[in-house]
Amino acid sequence: MISTPHRETAIALINDAVTAGARRAKACAELEISDRTLRRWTKNGRVHADQRPLVPHPEPINKLSVADRAAVLEACNSKEFASLPPSQIVPKLADQGRYLASESSFYRILRAEGQQQHRGRAKPPIRRKPPTSYKASAPCEVWTWDITWMPGPVAGMFFYLYLIVDIFSRKIVGWEVHERESAELAAVLIRQAVLAEGCTLRPLVLHADNGSPMKGATMKTTMEKLGITASYSRPRVSNDNPFSEALFRTCKYRPNWPAKGFATKADAQAWVKSFASWYNGEHLHSAIRFVTPDARHAGRDRATLANRAILYANARAQNPERWSGKTRNWQPAGPVWLNPETEISAPEIRDAA
Repeated sequence: MISTPHRETAIALINDAVTAGARRAKACAELEISDRTLRRWTKNGRVHADQRPLVPHPEPINKLSVADRAAVLEACNSKEFASLPPSQIVPKLADQGRYLASESSFYRILRAEGQQQHRGRAKPPIRRKPPTSYKASAPCEVWTWDITWMPGPVAGMFFYLYLIVDIFSRKIVGWEVHERESAELAAVLIRQAVLAEGCTLRPLVLHADNGSPMKGATMKTTMEKLGITASYSRPRVSNDNPFSEALFRTCKYRPNWPAKGFATKADAQAWVKSFASWYNGEHLHSAIRFVTPDARHAGRDRATLANRAILYANARAQNPERWSGKTRNWQPAGPVWLNPETEISAPEIRDAA
């Protein structure tokens, strides 16, 4: 950093050298600066001060004195204002006819003194860590499940749909409709799904919300016996269970979803059975290259996608002028992450396999 007086001295010496017949660039080189730097220092014949942040600047005239800062701290730590933030203290002081400093100055002084903490008896907000991330590279590695309401025959009466989905293939691997939420009923469904998919001897992660059916003693015991790793969302954060939430939306926005509710539990079960059959066997899922969940779950999607790729390659060969770039990507979708971190190398991320 070169102060303004030193700049003025350097410019005077260079001007004297130029007047004596020296070249400006040579004169600048003697002072170890460039001709460009010299031009930057001067504008309209005046020397400009260095504006970079590390340059020493004079003390601002509106800076609070030591006594002013002490008065602010005394007010903040007084019995009357000890539990209030500056946003409350400053107006109250104004009502008393007192002005000590601006609200931003209050915050700045408290922060500098290490007192910008939660004030008051209420517990401060808790920042919860995101749930552990898991990667599914094949079926039966990571499942998610949840319970949603299905409207009954009268207002205020509901049936409860228990739904389990494999995040790799998006296949519904288990479902049931009951008249109540229960950890015991959920445990039965989980056991049936694991047996039906034949993954009793394979490591499996099961993610769920924080409801009582998900964390009931019977449910936890069943998961331990089956060798299932439990994963849970943060409290009151639905985005930590996105696969189940998306599946429920698809379910409830089907054209044949009864707007007036289901008359009986049997009707609700019949509807869900039809939906699961359509979703697994007919629905072309956008997240898995528009193949059915059943096809991806069984590994049949690769042949389907390869045929599509060949079809597009032939179409491009016949009419190359219709393509300005590559053909559509028909490669099989890769691994699927449950609640991925922004940095995949984070220690909380685990491979479900």
